[in-house]
Amino acid sequence: DVGGYNLLGGLDNMEFIENQGINGPIWALIALDSHDYPTSGDVTREKLVQTILDAQLPGGGWALAGTAADPDLTAMALTALAPYYDTDENVRAAVDKALDVLSAAQLPTGGFVSWGSENSESCAQVIVALTALGIDPQKDARFLKNGRSVLDALCDFVLDDGFYHSAELVEVNGMATEQAYYALTAYARFRDGKSRLFDMTELTAA
Repeated sequence: DVGGYNLLGGLDNMEFIENQGINGPIWALIALDSHDYPTSGDVTREKLVQTILDAQLPGGGWALAGTAADPDLTAMALTALAPYYDTDENVRAAVDKALDVLSAAQLPTGGFVSWGSENSESCAQVIVALTALGIDPQKDARFLKNGRSVLDALCDFVLDDGFYHSAELVEVNGMATEQAYYALTAYARFRDGKSRLFDMTELTAA
């Protein structure tokens, strides 16, 4: 109930959720699992999970379009699937394959390229995904390149008053700053033994 509007209202129809491609089911599942919200209509968690699994590319990643894995979408899919990793063998196999894809895509800087540019948002999404899966991006050997982690790469994009998107435009960017801050929050929560970023079940209603 946000200002009299039920935010779950749009999450009861698979056709609506899939309107924007695989991005929709990914974030619908993240939203529903943020506080163990009930599903309704023709939407179930099982259906959302299977939709995400069915969209996995043969090579192991995910993308909005085409056959080349995109680190952002791959990381977002991993974030959505993380709660099911320990209980669903199909999810575990898909996640393990995607982690190999992300590791192989990581640059010597520790960062990642999406849509032709090494950028901060890709770093942020990978940090969120790894911490959701209980993987320490500062210590796991799969995600250290030349001694640099994805956290090191993210911090390369910091300015005095925020974060920038890529080297092509070095100025504070709203989306880059938002995602960097919540990625750093995700790592801080992981480091402190708290629940993953989007798991708000430890909170109670005011």
